[in-house]
Parts: sequence; C-alpha cells; structure tokens
Amino acid sequence: MVHKPRNSILTVGVSKYSRSQVFAKRALYKRKPTSCVAAAPAVANKTVEVKGAKNGGSRVIAAAKAPRFYAAEDVAVPKKNRKHAGVAKLRSSIVPGTVLILLAGRYRGKRVVFLKQLESGLLLVSGPFKVNGVPLKRVNQAYVIATSTKVNIDACKIDAQLNDAYFARSKTTKKAATEEAFFEGEKKKEPLAENKVALQKATDKVILEAINKVEHLRQYLSAKFSLTKGQAPHALKF
Repeated sequence: MVHKPRNSILTVGVSKYSRSQVFAKRALYKRKPTSCVAAAPAVANKTVEVKGAKNGGSRVIAAAKAPRFYAAEDVAVPKKNRKHAGVAKLRSSIVPGTVLILLAGRYRGKRVVFLKQLESGLLLVSGPFKVNGVPLKRVNQAYVIATSTKVNIDACKIDAQLNDAYFARSKTTKKAATEEAFFEGEKKKEPLAENKVALQKATDKVILEAINKVEHLRQYLSAKFSLTKGQAPHALKF
C-alpha cells in the first residue's frame, strides 16, 4: 500500500494539522537540532534602563523577542552540496600498453593501445592511426573492454603536450542562418594542425616498432571486434 502523508491537505493552503500539531505528533521536541557549523553563543538576556523613580531603574529582559505568529510562508533553504568531482580510479586490468576495445563512439569496435590516464580521469589511447585509423583520443574507461593482450611501450615517452588541454575544442562563432549560407553546401573540413600531425607520428612511431616485433599483432589491431549470433560477451575471455 502506498504511504500517505499524515498531514493531508484539506484545500489549497490549508492542512489538516497546524505546524505546532505536527511538531507535537512527530515528537520533534525530543530531538536536539544539529548543525555542521558551531553556532556562536547567543545572549539570552539583556539589561535595559527603565525610567521612573518607582520602577527600579533597570530591568532584565530577553535579548530576542519571540515572534507572536508563525511566518505566513515557509522559506525553503537550499541544502549545502558537499559533493566534489573526483578522478575515476583506474581499473587494475588497464595498464600502459594494454589493448582496449572501444564500445561507443565513432570508432566503436576498434582495438586501441592504452598510453596513460589523464588528469580528468579519461584514458589516452592511440590506434595507432596507421594501423586502424584511430588517432590520439580520450575515452572513458566505462566504455572500453580491457583485453589480455599488451604492447611493450616502455620505450615510448608520452609528450607532456598530450593532456586535457590538447583535446579542448576552439570556440568558433556560428554564422547566421541565411539563404546564401544554406546554398553554399557542406562546409569544407579544416585540415589538422601540423604540430598535431607531427605529434601523432612521433607517438605512433615507437608503438609501431613494438607492434612489428610481435607476430600477427598488427593484424589483430587492424581487425574490428564484433559478436556473432549466440555469443555471450560475459562468457568470452578477452
């Protein structure tokens, strides 16, 4: 049975029980209010001067006068967000040189070589580009399968330029949608910067040398992963 609230709404803005009745029914008077920040000690009483010869000269009263009525509307106080974005922990099956299978994106089904984990937690991988057409790119480890095949890339030194800022896209101004722009046709693809092409070749050079030393490894990386009818992914050993 679906739980129904104890204090039902009779009509718009009118509840069955008042705030004081709900306070008593929930026995909130037994609970001590807790706070993460230590509150400054409040002054309970204060002394004020009273005029008149027969009034004693001074009197002790409460420092803060209690409100006579409840507020007409409850003001919602936003909760403090104490969560912070952390870096994902790298799986134990993924080490530098591990061959990964991409499960999503433009290159899904392709096999790539893992190079390192970036500061954002994403994985830096490369095809290499000459083998299967996968360039240097970032992938989330949630969308890869780690295989037992590994490439010896100990001699490969990852350039310091290959970080999250390297893959940041430049903000381009959008052209206004005009009739002339519509009939211009498809936009021409801008060529890759020369420094990025040189960095891709320098990184893949050492990886290709390690791949060529192992028989059939180049053919394995160039082949696309797929499942046939009746194959269960969880039953396969990669």
